[in-house]
Amino acid sequence: MGGADGWWRGKTTPAKVETYTRWSFHFFALIEVTVIGLPAFGKAGPAPWGWLAALVVAHAALCALTASRALDWARGLREQPVRLLWLLGAATYAVAVTALVLREHGGPGDDVHGATVSVFGGVLAFGAGTLALGVRGRRRVVATVVGFACGAAAVSFPLGVSGLAALVAGFVVLLSGGFLAAASIFSVWLLNAVYELDEARETRARLAVAEERLRFGRDLHDVLGRNLAVIALKSELAVQLARRERPEAVEQMVEVQRIAQESQREVRAVVRGYRDADLGAELTGAQGVLAAAGISCEVTGDTTGLPAEVQSALGWVVREATTNVLRHGDAERCAVGVRIREGAVVLTVENDGAAPARAGRAGSGTGAGGVGGFRDGAGGGVGSGLVGLRERLAGVGGTLEAGPVGADGFRVVASVPLSGRKTDPSVSGVTS
Repeated sequence: MGGADGWWRGKTTPAKVETYTRWSFHFFALIEVTVIGLPAFGKAGPAPWGWLAALVVAHAALCALTASRALDWARGLREQPVRLLWLLGAATYAVAVTALVLREHGGPGDDVHGATVSVFGGVLAFGAGTLALGVRGRRRVVATVVGFACGAAAVSFPLGVSGLAALVAGFVVLLSGGFLAAASIFSVWLLNAVYELDEARETRARLAVAEERLRFGRDLHDVLGRNLAVIALKSELAVQLARRERPEAVEQMVEVQRIAQESQREVRAVVRGYRDADLGAELTGAQGVLAAAGISCEVTGDTTGLPAEVQSALGWVVREATTNVLRHGDAERCAVGVRIREGAVVLTVENDGAAPARAGRAGSGTGAGGVGGFRDGAGGGVGSGLVGLRERLAGVGGTLEAGPVGADGFRVVASVPLSGRKTDPSVSGVTS
């Protein structure tokens, strides 16, 4: 059970939905054998009805194979299984005609009549529902189901079935086959929608990262663009003056040196402003980003009055943890809490949806990282995010713990002491 549970938890939500959908189609085949094949064998006897039951089992297996191949085609993983669809259609009518022939020549009795009618209508309905998976477009699906219904009525007349019974058989096949076809098409549509939503969430996360990079690049351009242009002009002027042995060339190079040093200070200020993170703003931003990704996020606590260096360090923890919740897992819930405990500010970020294999040893800093864990660019080894956060927290005397909690949870706990720092009196109001 542990292995099966781990196998299931290790799948993403789209993969879980695909597995459920695929096995639902296989379960249809089991229903066909149980509801149609076994009763036919039990009611009518072993010979020749055992062969009819065997044909139903073979038809159900062919339906399962066709459904699997058609689902792969709908997902864009293989070409349309045209030959298999034609084979299923021919096999469906062969089994149905065999059932009608046995009805007319297999002997009297209500059991024989009931068994053959059940096989006739059942295989046509399951065949129509399965074939609907292999065609694209509402008109083609409707044409497939209607064609099977009309075919059910048409093949009944030459085999001695009365006109009313033939029409009833066609109507039953139309209803049952239409229901199975609609259920199959809706399942495939739902699966495609889940994959599209998952891709949209990943795209949104990538766009958020790209937007932040653009903002940082824009700030650097604004700071360096003007100064570099001035440096280029003054350097060119200094070269011309030096060629003429003019003493003003030294003054121009001194000015170039001054502008270069000023540019260095401005770049440091931009980088410092980029690295400094306001804890309150990061909590609000994390809640908004997770909500947009369909993850429920609850934030508790108050950051008012906390020292700037503490807010900056903990803000980076929130930013990194939120990014990893989005990128490395299948979370549905995330809780972020800020509280004062034993003279230190404690930030806790906890989420569900962590795969056990991923979350394994992240708390020790030697694992591969989990949903709340931190990976490097290659996805293995000690996560650079975890190392970077610990370095930031070490600069303010803080600590970081990260690791799995419960069956599928992951928790990140950052603690920064307040002793020796100037704190606003309102910081005492921070609650859990």
